[in-house]
Amino acid sequence: MSRVISWCALWFALAGSALAQGFTFGAFGDTPYSAEEESGFIAMLAEMNREPLAFVVHVGDFKDGHSVCSDAVFLQRKEWFDLSHHPLIYVPGDNEWIDCLRRSSGRYRPLERLDKLREIFFSGASSLGQRPLRLARQSDAGNAHRYPEHARWTHGGVVFATLNVPGGDNNFTRDREEFRARDAAVRDWVRQAFRLAQEKRLPGVVLMMQANPWAAAGARRHGYVPLIETITAETLAFAGEVVLIHGDTHRFRVDRPLLNPQTRRPLANFTRIEVFGSPSVNWVRVRVDDTGGRLRFEVRPGS
Repeated sequence: MSRVISWCALWFALAGSALAQGFTFGAFGDTPYSAEEESGFIAMLAEMNREPLAFVVHVGDFKDGHSVCSDAVFLQRKEWFDLSHHPLIYVPGDNEWIDCLRRSSGRYRPLERLDKLREIFFSGASSLGQRPLRLARQSDAGNAHRYPEHARWTHGGVVFATLNVPGGDNNFTRDREEFRARDAAVRDWVRQAFRLAQEKRLPGVVLMMQANPWAAAGARRHGYVPLIETITAETLAFAGEVVLIHGDTHRFRVDRPLLNPQTRRPLANFTRIEVFGSPSVNWVRVRVDDTGGRLRFEVRPGS
C-alpha cells in the first residue's frame, strides 16, 4: 500500500441540500484474523468509543477464511461488537459463510451458516452496539426479498445501505441458484436506496459491502457484473454523490474506479473507499460536512 497516498485526507464536494450539522462515522473490516489482532481489535473499538461518531460499520470478514465457523466464534464477535458505545452495523463477509465449507473451517453448509448469522446479528429491528440505531431491513413487511442483512438508514441527508456481497466471486461459481436470488435482492435494495434519496431530495447515497468487485478477474468477475451495471446506471441518473465502502483486498484507498460506459472515464460523482484489513487493525474516519450548500466528505485513517 502506498502510505503517502493512504495517509492523505481526500476532499470531494457536491451540490445538494444543506445538512443541519456535520457528522463523522467509522468504517472497518477484514479483522480480527488472529489472536494478536483480537487484542488490537478490542483496542480499536475502545479508541472509536472515545470518538464522537454517529455510528460505525464493520464491512465483513470478522475472522480469517480458514478458521472454524462455530456458533461460539459468532457469539464472541457479537459480544465484542456490543462493546461499541456507538451504533454498530455489520455486513456479512465470505469468511463467515461461503468459506465455511472448507475442512479447516468445519465443513459447515454455507447457507446454514448464513442463517445462523441472521439469527445472531440481524434478528432485531436495530443495529448492534450500546446505542442501537433503528434500521429498515429488506425482510420487513412489504419487501419482496427476505434478506435481513440488507439494512438501510438515513443520517444527515445521506441514505446508507448495506449489501450482502461477499468476496471471491460472490458465490457465483459454487451456488449459482443462491447467487441469482441474492443478486436480484441486492440490486433491488440498491435501486430502493437511490429512489429514497431522490424522493426526499437527499444529496448522498452510501453503499457498504464486503467484496472488492474490481479485484475479481476472468470468470470470477461475472459474479459482480450485474451489480456494477446497476450501480453505474443509478449513479448516472443521480445528481448527488455516491460512495461505496468495502473491504476484501485489505488495502486502504480512496479513488474513482466506476467508469461511464460511454466515455470509459471515471464517474465524477462516484467514490470508492476501501477499509484497512489484516494484518492492519485500523479504522477509517469519514467526516461529512455542509459548507455553503455543498456536501463534503473527508476520509482519513482512524489512527
